[in-house]
Amino acid sequence: MDVKDLLPIGMIVVVTGIGVAFGLQVLGDVKGDMTTDSEEYNATGEAVTAVAKIPSKLGIIVTVLIAALLIGILVKYLFFRS
Repeated sequence: MDVKDLLPIGMIVVVTGIGVAFGLQVLGDVKGDMTTDSEEYNATGEAVTAVAKIPSKLGIIVTVLIAALLIGILVKYLFFRS
């Protein structure tokens, strides 16, 4: 990894966050249209719960990506100096 990889990685994280947010909004709207305590209502509720876990993991994902970037820069600098 290199510094030039930072912008594409950042954009992927942003697009993922926006996609998850809109997906949760759509799932919430669909759940609101279902009959309470039906199989569809329960399935939609479980989907909302599952998708809602993704944003809480984005912090760890970003931390790992930044660490990989720093390690890549250090390896390139320390081992491939001329």
